[in-house]
Amino acid sequence: MSATPKQQIAEIAAPYGRRIKLDEVAYDSGMTLLRVTIREGGRYTILELDAATAAQWGGLMRDWAATHQ
Repeated sequence: MSATPKQQIAEIAAPYGRRIKLDEVAYDSGMTLLRVTIREGGRYTILELDAATAAQWGGLMRDWAATHQ
């Protein structure tokens, strides 16, 4: 499965020098995923999420943030 060029959505500076990048990646098969890249120093964690998973995760983070502001 090969990917077409990714489209950057956002880059976020997080605590302790971490960086979070969000990219949309469209595969030749027609599948489009949200790629979340978390950089911690020299280490990278990369997740690719479908829309339903991204919506669920986003909602949970929004709910948590609302109680900690």
